[in-house]
Amino acid sequence: MTEAADLLDPAERLDVEGLRALQLERLRSSLRHAYDNVPFYRESFEKAGVHPDDCRSLSDLARFPFTTKADLRENYPYGMFAVPRERIRRIHASSGTTGLPTVVGYTEGDLSMWADMVARSIRAAGGRPGDTAHVAYGYGLFTGGLGAHYGAERLGCTVIPASGGMTSRQVRLIQDLKPSIIMVTPSYMLTLLDEFERQGVDPRGTSLRVGIFGAEPWTERMRQEIEERFAIDAVDIYGLSEVIGPGVAQECVETKDGLHIWEDHFFPEVVDPVTGEVLPDGERGELVFTSLTKEAMPIVRYRTRDLTRLLPGTARVFRRMEKITGRSDDMVILRGVNLFPTQIEEIVLRTPGVAPHFQLRLTREGRLDCLTVRAEARPDADPAAREAAARSIGAAVKDGIGVSVGVEIVDPETLERSVGKIRRIVDLREPRG
Repeated sequence: MTEAADLLDPAERLDVEGLRALQLERLRSSLRHAYDNVPFYRESFEKAGVHPDDCRSLSDLARFPFTTKADLRENYPYGMFAVPRERIRRIHASSGTTGLPTVVGYTEGDLSMWADMVARSIRAAGGRPGDTAHVAYGYGLFTGGLGAHYGAERLGCTVIPASGGMTSRQVRLIQDLKPSIIMVTPSYMLTLLDEFERQGVDPRGTSLRVGIFGAEPWTERMRQEIEERFAIDAVDIYGLSEVIGPGVAQECVETKDGLHIWEDHFFPEVVDPVTGEVLPDGERGELVFTSLTKEAMPIVRYRTRDLTRLLPGTARVFRRMEKITGRSDDMVILRGVNLFPTQIEEIVLRTPGVAPHFQLRLTREGRLDCLTVRAEARPDADPAAREAAARSIGAAVKDGIGVSVGVEIVDPETLERSVGKIRRIVDLREPRG
């Protein structure tokens, strides 16, 4: 551990043996809590032929059934809650753009634990009590804004609850209020970067020194661009509402080598996305989480659909997860080739003349599925530069991924921006008859 010991909380000072003992104790309690108080879990455990008492080691968790987003939606709105409604202090929910929203409840204890985990995350990112944090995640049912807000306050920061949107005003607030930390999606940080430059303000001259970015996958190339053009440390935060919200895992600023999972509260597994078999640490697959201390809504083996691998701890005792490389449910199968948006992002980010804003459009011509990469030109790119960029992207996709795509270089600020999670894939294909 490279951070001074007096800055760490007790769980961060555990050795591996002590951590595993704590996890097993908490896991057994959480499984019992879910079984005793959530009919869905009692039924699913019994159907799988397991009982909480069968969990005698951490490896026994693999005997228990998975939980999926479909399970949460089938129990909408309150069927997954394990405490009486009068103990619920807050409710968050997903957007529900592709179906019923997933509703998540929090007790007072859950909210306190969540604030502690986000505070721990901000400290690991380089934040300290007394810093000012500009929170540009969306507030409301989305967990990002309020999760970051209360965690920053728990650490002892001054919070600017900017939320998303009104980009020109955000630039003004950053200049005037001089925050040292910004918490926002990486795609919106790049939108802010464009606005700084549009206003003629040098983004390297701001008070910002740490950027904590999450809510969507982003690449090392995007990190490099943000760090170089803003002169800040850019670190990754991970979470999802079904598990708690932001603050499940955090990259440490001193190493920037993957996200340490706060394993004293969230137990990770990586499984084969097809078979569900648990994979050994170091192998890439789908990330699965079991909550260890949640009261209102314990979650057992929740399939996140995020693809990553587990690695040993470095800056902390907790295991690390690699930056998310994609999602098993976001994978595009184009004429038999598996393709992820992050692969296209890597290509776009290294192509001269284009900004790091792109979108993938799926269409169908006759019986053939087609993909068009739409990327925004940089303001100074002339027609020749745009044509060269289109050729370069098309060739890189063909050579690196093995499939032919169309490429359109569109005017700056043409693609729809998102203040939350960017919509990378637009599927315009008609369902096959």
